[in-house]
Amino acid sequence: MRLCVCVKQVPASNETRLDPVTHTIIREGAEAVLNPFDAFAVEEAVRLKARYGGSVTALSMGIPAAEAMLRRVIAVGADEAVLLTDRAFAGSDTLATARTLACAVRRAGPFDLILCGRMATDGDTAQVGPMLAENLNIPHVCDIAAIESVENGRLTARRLTDDGYARVRVPLPALVTVLKEINIPRLPSIGGVFRGEAAAVRVWNRQSLSIDPAETGLSGSATRVVKTMRPDLTVKAEVIEGTPAQQAERLVARLRARHLIGEEERL
Repeated sequence: MRLCVCVKQVPASNETRLDPVTHTIIREGAEAVLNPFDAFAVEEAVRLKARYGGSVTALSMGIPAAEAMLRRVIAVGADEAVLLTDRAFAGSDTLATARTLACAVRRAGPFDLILCGRMATDGDTAQVGPMLAENLNIPHVCDIAAIESVENGRLTARRLTDDGYARVRVPLPALVTVLKEINIPRLPSIGGVFRGEAAAVRVWNRQSLSIDPAETGLSGSATRVVKTMRPDLTVKAEVIEGTPAQQAERLVARLRARHLIGEEERL
């Protein structure tokens, strides 16, 4: 079985910087890590390879420095990796990203199953996986909590719903996005680290994918970030002094002053 796992390098949560002009994340020079959700997709792909045989191809779109992240993915069990990097890809929204990834999947494939993390921590949209499947015209299932079997050209899995879990079957080829509860990602072995360092990561640019410049990057994006801001994380606390009765009276007065309770309400 040929498996493809899509991964993304994201800034560490405490390293996120925003471009004041383009309103996009500045990735150069920031500490970067494998998107935490994607680690579960990688682990599940490696487990499926162990159960059913085959190979795992890791695919990522990002800056040249993302090659180091792909080597770590190889270290935990992927067989090969492809990095899509080009200035033309910069600023891609989820739609342009999905189009670009679809071109790469067609070139590197065919694949029986594509796995993605549920979402990326630098975007939180959960859109790229389903959009990629739509671009490839294959079925997809989101929020997979467990893959039970892959038999007779069909995948059986358990997915999270609003009411609990549902067992689903989908014909292959297909795409799934996985939840964190699906597994516990392994750490690389010493041998795996050496294998990752020695691996040849293929690098493809826009010309390699034969993608129209108008279909990728900012030019190919249907959405624009018009404003970005950092949330105010300042915590303000006021300690109300006095006896319990005095504290209650003062608390009620403050709540009424802010129109949070009415005159007739008592604590």
